[in-house]
Amino acid sequence: MDRKPHVRVRVRLALGAVVAGLALLSVGRAVAQSPAPQERVAALKESLAQNQAALRQYSWIETTTVSLKGEVKKQEQKQCYYGADGKVQKTAIPGASAPKPPAQDSGGGGRRGGRLKKAVVENKVEDLKEYMERATALVHQYVPPDPQKIQAAQAAGHVSMQPSGGAAKLTIQDYLKPGDALAIGIDPAAKQLSELNVRSYVDKPKDDDVNLAVTFGKLPDGTSYPQQILLDVTAKKVQVKVANSGYKKAS
Repeated sequence: MDRKPHVRVRVRLALGAVVAGLALLSVGRAVAQSPAPQERVAALKESLAQNQAALRQYSWIETTTVSLKGEVKKQEQKQCYYGADGKVQKTAIPGASAPKPPAQDSGGGGRRGGRLKKAVVENKVEDLKEYMERATALVHQYVPPDPQKIQAAQAAGHVSMQPSGGAAKLTIQDYLKPGDALAIGIDPAAKQLSELNVRSYVDKPKDDDVNLAVTFGKLPDGTSYPQQILLDVTAKKVQVKVANSGYKKAS
């Protein structure tokens, strides 16, 4: 009886086991060498602190555009810089603001009916104006991320990490409000933010959920800055866009 076929099968099985073992060993080493979430968070906090320190040397122009149903309702520009207390100081640029004038009532329905309709429209405009101001303020509560809030979320067990190609993405739950989520993409080579997305709300969850996306740019010295911030309140058809430009080192 020829036993050679059985020998070949055993050899193949043995080789397969060796290959599988080497593959598992390789995966084990990769996992062991992958930074833990705590290390990622520590690196993120360090990067944010260093980048913010570098940004404090600059002044820039912030252009905010607020739209309702696709129509621009307000646009303003402010000169920005960091004060001695580490907080951003903003000064309105004269002539740069361009608020949208309210639509004129075309009349109809009598003089009294026209006045009543105009009053209702003005009240709605004022309500929306206040709401849009709160939506605009929300942008600056997420950008840039606060290292202390990240630390608090980590201590509460609200930070998770997902691999994303050669980079990593940190997701922080309950960062600012209950039920919100802040997703931060990290470029490990440059030790800088690569993306930032937020799921939150202005007043009530589901009633006025917002999505916020940040596009980052780089200054000549490598400092990262939020080039464009876009906040959408889909339910209210409100959009806030903040563009930062004209960075100059303060004298």
